[in-house]
Amino acid sequence: MNRYLKSAALLAVASFAAFSTPAASAAYPDKPIRLIVPFPPGGTTDTVARFVAQALSEKLSQQVVVDYKAGAATIIGADFTAKSAPDGYTLMLATATTFTVNPILYPELSYDPIKSFTPIGLVGTTSLVLLANKKLEPANDLQTLLAEIRKDPSKYSYGSHGNGTTVHFAAEMLWSAAKVRITHIPYKGAAPALTDLMGGQIPISFDAVPAAASAIKTGLIKPIAVTGPTRAAAMPDVPTIAESGFPGFSMQTWFAVVGPAHLPGNVQKTLEKALRAAVDDKTVQAKLVEAGLEPKFEDPTSYTERVHKEIAALRPIAEANHIIHN
Repeated sequence: MNRYLKSAALLAVASFAAFSTPAASAAYPDKPIRLIVPFPPGGTTDTVARFVAQALSEKLSQQVVVDYKAGAATIIGADFTAKSAPDGYTLMLATATTFTVNPILYPELSYDPIKSFTPIGLVGTTSLVLLANKKLEPANDLQTLLAEIRKDPSKYSYGSHGNGTTVHFAAEMLWSAAKVRITHIPYKGAAPALTDLMGGQIPISFDAVPAAASAIKTGLIKPIAVTGPTRAAAMPDVPTIAESGFPGFSMQTWFAVVGPAHLPGNVQKTLEKALRAAVDDKTVQAKLVEAGLEPKFEDPTSYTERVHKEIAALRPIAEANHIIHN
């Protein structure tokens, strides 16, 4: 073969390889994307995940499918996501529990909240609300409730969704700020705690605003104050704890989308742009508000700063109150 024919043959082979390599030819995304939810179906996270998946499907012109991998306080789903191929086809929607609470409670956690993931962005936040049984009188506001507790703390207890949950942290933050101490009764989840609060087995508890809003309508429980920095849209008449005598108090849970560590830069940017557009969409915002969220997009840098800041704030609370996982 003369050198001209040889050069032509090599060029043909190179051209075929370039056009036949999927990574080189395919534009992201070119197949369905999985959105891992580290919680069981049902509840606020599931609702948010479905809204986000539908919105991303429209923005990316590719199907985004919700995939549940629940268990072990979200660790199973987070570990699966962290170990998935960093190609943009496995993402996760998770809450503050995954990224700021678990790293404090589990010293040998199988994932790192920062190093194991590529952040795409924050979707929204939701506050917790301090609740009391309707028959607990005259405690209709926070200062009156605290005054009653101080008379005889041994008469009072509060329920949480379990040791080390955001509800547990929020309560201990408040009792520490108010310099009161009451008995903690950890439940195995939100539903049994709310059921006992409504039934009067416990006088006080906290819950996420979306779940509490519907329970309050029964007339069996009453809202005292919300934990966020501003009043909740679903409960505009309920003051914040900060307004009720504890300036600066703030405790929220939030929802963020992440992928495995080392996502290619172009993939991260594509996903970030789509997620921002989804959260900014008025229709999506309305759905998120209906689910009890305050829609709020935060870019990867802001998200990372939030994680660092919250871990630093929560760790002393855990140490001072001996908060451990179940």
